[in-house]
Amino acid sequence: MSPEDKLPVHVLSGFLGSGKTTLLQRLLAGQNLDDVALLVNEFGEVGIDHLLLGEIAPDTVLLPGGCVCCAIRGELKQALLALYERRQRGEVPPFSKVILETTGLADPAPIFATLLQDRQLQYHFTPGTMVTLIDSEHAWQQANHHPEWLAQVSAADWLVLSKTDRVPAGEGPALLAYLQQLNPLAQTAMSHQLANGDLSLFDTPSSPQVPTRFRRWPAVPAKQGATPYSKPGQQTHPTTETCIITFEQQINWSAFTVWLSMLLHCHGQSILRIKGMLNVLESDTPVVIHGVQHSLHPPEHLAAWPDGRRRTQLVFILRGLDPKRLQNAFQRFLHPFTQPSF
Repeated sequence: MSPEDKLPVHVLSGFLGSGKTTLLQRLLAGQNLDDVALLVNEFGEVGIDHLLLGEIAPDTVLLPGGCVCCAIRGELKQALLALYERRQRGEVPPFSKVILETTGLADPAPIFATLLQDRQLQYHFTPGTMVTLIDSEHAWQQANHHPEWLAQVSAADWLVLSKTDRVPAGEGPALLAYLQQLNPLAQTAMSHQLANGDLSLFDTPSSPQVPTRFRRWPAVPAKQGATPYSKPGQQTHPTTETCIITFEQQINWSAFTVWLSMLLHCHGQSILRIKGMLNVLESDTPVVIHGVQHSLHPPEHLAAWPDGRRRTQLVFILRGLDPKRLQNAFQRFLHPFTQPSF
């Protein structure tokens, strides 16, 4: 199956009580539901979210109780394949996208690993957009006490803030600044500003040559390592830093993949997110990479350099790994394999 024919699997994440189902109800209101298939996962033996969504999307599939990020990974695969087979047989409408609403305790990394590493799923599906809903009222408490929250924030392509009307006016900008430092790669939105029936968060690009996550290259801070903002009087979140590597010379693709594989093998749990645009010897156009912890999307080629300037740019979101150590390792390993760019 060609890349443009694969069905994107979008993920809606967010900690317990952030309002994921409420948001989905709003975004699906008035939509042509023949185009969307929903998978709903909850923590516990009895799920109710599928009942709330049932009137809107009667073909919702409720995954069994348990966390989608661990015990039910195999069941996630089976649910996706079953949906696809029903689509092929005409038993459900010919949907063009899947939205997976995860449990509030899910770590997104294993979800992406399932989508990226399973050969059967690779043939029919492709990872789509990761949307994380942030409970503005309880975000600081969750940041300080729940590592799952950090994983959900770091993996996101979109950070959507809910319950903004329940926090003092001065806390909103501080929370937004904190989130942007935790994940400078993500775009932000306010849930109350999303119109009913607006599924633009889960849009896919019209051209397969421009992956969704590279349509906009985010403005990342110039500082190579940034300590996240912490609310005054609050416990500081476990150290999370942004490491930015810019490299003007062309790099050898094979050498880079060896280095990156070794890095993820040794420090995958510490690399919450990676995004990069590479200037490699073997290509005249950018090679883009994107990953969450140990899992990397297949490399993709852009048709042209977005700003006309050929250079390698890598952005890492790290936890417990010194950015300078990462930068030095990159320079040492790739130096013998580089050559000047002309």
